[in-house]
Amino acid sequence: MALRPESPPPKNDKAATREAAQQDVFLREVDDALREDEMLGFFKRYGKPVIALVVVGLAGLGGYLWWDSSRKQAAEEHGEKLVVALDKIEGSNLAGADKDLAPLAEGSGGNAAAAKLTRAAIALQQNRKPEALKLFAEVAADGDAPQPYRDLALVREVAANFDAMPPQQVIDRLKPLVTPGNPWFGSAGELVGMAYLKQGNEKLAGPLFAQIARDTKSPDTLRRRARQLAGLLGVDAVDDTKTAIGALPQVEAALPPAGQ
Repeated sequence: MALRPESPPPKNDKAATREAAQQDVFLREVDDALREDEMLGFFKRYGKPVIALVVVGLAGLGGYLWWDSSRKQAAEEHGEKLVVALDKIEGSNLAGADKDLAPLAEGSGGNAAAAKLTRAAIALQQNRKPEALKLFAEVAADGDAPQPYRDLALVREVAANFDAMPPQQVIDRLKPLVTPGNPWFGSAGELVGMAYLKQGNEKLAGPLFAQIARDTKSPDTLRRRARQLAGLLGVDAVDDTKTAIGALPQVEAALPPAGQ
């Protein structure tokens, strides 16, 4: 009779659980060791570039924070000095204000533009017209200055030098601003209207003055002047609405293209 091999005795449940736990711990240790080897290999291969990248990034961040803080501090200091200069102007100390504004007007941008515009106004007040015109021109040509500052400088420059400028040059330079809805439509339009009168072109000047008189965004004093001029030229800025509005396309067509 053949003997059958006896089956191994079943393992105790506790022993099986312990063995499974030991295997799990072993596998975890192997996995951790592999990951550690991978990280060591990675840092051996890429460690220096990564560290350099981190250092550059931190340096860049620190530089930006320093620049931003310095810029804000400089702007605050600039604003304080500008207020002091304006206080001196109110106290009729124009020479002292101009001296304080001189270093603030150096360079370009909004802060310098504000200082230059103020210095130009002081120069006009002191009958130093060439210096005022130079400052106005610098602001008008400053691509870093806010557009409202540039437009203001252009209008003030043309107004200050109007008598010495050919009428067509006045029209050419202010053409981009002579558009209803533009903040400088009234001021620029009045100068263009006066240039039309110097050319003897009353048919274009009258309707333009009438349009300015109806522009609710323009100052009241400017609108009153425009209304009176329109009336003298035979255009009723109050009642003759159709005549003024109907002639406006002719005014716009007579203006040269922008940039000429």
